[in-house]
Amino acid sequence: MPDAGTGKPPPARAITWRHSVRMRLLVIAILPMLVVMPLFLGAVVLNWSNRFDNLLIAKVNGELTIAHQYLARLRERAGEQLDALATSARFARAIAGGDEATMAALLDAERRRYGFDFLYYDDGAGRRISAPAFARPASVRDWPVVRRALDGTTSTEIDIFEARDLAALSPELARRAAIRLVPTRAAAPTDRTEETRGMVIHTAAPVQVGPGALVGGVLLNRNLDFIDTINALVYPQDSLTEGSRGTATLFLDDVRVSTNVRLFENVRALGTRVSVVVRDTVLGRGEKWLDRAFVVNDWYISAYEPIIDSFGKRVGMLYVGFLDSPFRAAKLRTLWMIAGGFALVLLLSVPVFLRWARGIFRPMEDMVATIGRVEAGDLGARTPVPPSEDEIGRVARHLNTLLEQVQERDRQLREWAEELERRVAERTRELREANQRLEATTKQLVVSEKLAAIGEITAGIAHEINNPIAVIQGNLDVIHEQLGPEADRLKTEFALIYEQVHSINILVNKLLQFARPEEYAGAIEHHVPNEVIHDTIPLVQHLLNKVDIALTLDLAATRAVAINRTELQQVLINLIVNAIQAMPEGGRLRIASRDADRDGAPGIEIEVTDTGTGMSPETLKSVFDPFFTTKRQEGTGLGLSISQKLVLRSGGIMEVESEPGRGSTFAIWLPAAEIED
Repeated sequence: MPDAGTGKPPPARAITWRHSVRMRLLVIAILPMLVVMPLFLGAVVLNWSNRFDNLLIAKVNGELTIAHQYLARLRERAGEQLDALATSARFARAIAGGDEATMAALLDAERRRYGFDFLYYDDGAGRRISAPAFARPASVRDWPVVRRALDGTTSTEIDIFEARDLAALSPELARRAAIRLVPTRAAAPTDRTEETRGMVIHTAAPVQVGPGALVGGVLLNRNLDFIDTINALVYPQDSLTEGSRGTATLFLDDVRVSTNVRLFENVRALGTRVSVVVRDTVLGRGEKWLDRAFVVNDWYISAYEPIIDSFGKRVGMLYVGFLDSPFRAAKLRTLWMIAGGFALVLLLSVPVFLRWARGIFRPMEDMVATIGRVEAGDLGARTPVPPSEDEIGRVARHLNTLLEQVQERDRQLREWAEELERRVAERTRELREANQRLEATTKQLVVSEKLAAIGEITAGIAHEINNPIAVIQGNLDVIHEQLGPEADRLKTEFALIYEQVHSINILVNKLLQFARPEEYAGAIEHHVPNEVIHDTIPLVQHLLNKVDIALTLDLAATRAVAINRTELQQVLINLIVNAIQAMPEGGRLRIASRDADRDGAPGIEIEVTDTGTGMSPETLKSVFDPFFTTKRQEGTGLGLSISQKLVLRSGGIMEVESEPGRGSTFAIWLPAAEIED
């Protein structure tokens, strides 16, 4: 617009770099590759890294379960074997014979047969026959497993035997159990130099003939066959990535008493100790350890669980794990491959994007410069037309055509300006009079215009929302189909999106039904209300589960009604949802149906009763008015209005009774359908 004082256009403002088309196009071209894609890739890689680590933890947890089950099976088998011997006829004959030499020979043969390290018979009166023979008297009846066996119950536990108890049973067992402690990095400080106690699978069974019990035990200290079997079960050949190795260990307190972890090539790490953090977690708090842990001289993906003795004390740990470094190396190689591939894509794509952007902003800068010259008063300025038939070339040609038209219009406008100034004075007087008449008319039309506008705006907004919702729904289905089985990992997110899209569709349909109810009348069908009520309950079950609401169904109606099934279901859902929202702290919801005549016409009546907050008399007067809501930001005020319209259109009646603090009852009466013979 020309300046009022000089008649010249104001000077064009300088374009800053933030408003430059060149800068915007460069940002559009480069930002996705240099900022958005790295952020997205970083998020994906971080998520993958976490899932990778969680997978390793899940793997080692499963392996610990296998080791636990094997140890449990060893205990069960020891108990079964001893119980079979105690109840055998051969053992009964040996007891009846009373020959201790025969008894000792039988016990020694059975001990070797079943793999027990000691086996003895206690008659409950102080006489004991053992294999091997006791080196000296031992306090063996103080163990819970022995007491239970003498009371008639077979029992198997893992117990810790002191060095003196082992020596009393057999000096050889005491020598096997003794393990010299090895200084271990990250272990708790200790003054001990040797572990002399023994961890024993301790089992006892009552004998069949006469009083007494058979007691046996397997020493687990240095029991390498036992630990190697666990390792073979947990880590069969080719079960780990190349370079990794699986390990298993049995701890007495925090000392490795049986392990296949190596100190050196052929030296097992017997006598080394667990790290202090693992000891505090497993032995101190009685919790499982499922994480990376330092094992002797390297990091392992580890799983530890406490071992409980017959006195209920935590006396040791069972461990399985595999070397962490090969998995870390494989993970790092994958990350480097991803980063390298992304960098290569950047090197190849950014120059192409910049070239494309340059082909857009150069012609646009020429057009901006031409417009600036025209604003400065040079109406003869024209833009150089690029030699292309694309959109930029067509815009440049159109701009030149428009500038020619502007130049011609400017000449004509100057001629018309004087004529217009003369006519303006005449028209001003006429317009003033017309304006006074319009003001009076406008006041009369305001009310009707507002009501009509609400309906039109509502329908327009609803239709405008439907289009993007349909696009979202369609693309979401395509994404779900393309992901295939992988979509199961995101089923929670997909369910949430589907639920929100469904909520928007419901709102849009409510708006359309309010604005144009005649378009949504639907086909009239005959339905038994009880079936519709039963089908409606699952649709709102997720809302009922969120609060403590007791649902009661009292469905006694037998007649069918002539109403669209979807419309009846919509009315019921609206009433049930309103009832749930009226009971945020829980309550009782009752849905009842019965045959009911009204004014001589047969029909059915449906009641939805809640024990919620209720409504005041003022609220009851407006509860069915459009856009009236007590939910403020959460409600649209259309639910009950639309529901009432649907019921009325089917020849029915909707009523409400409510009392503040006592709840509300919505009653729907619908005429019975006329069944043709």
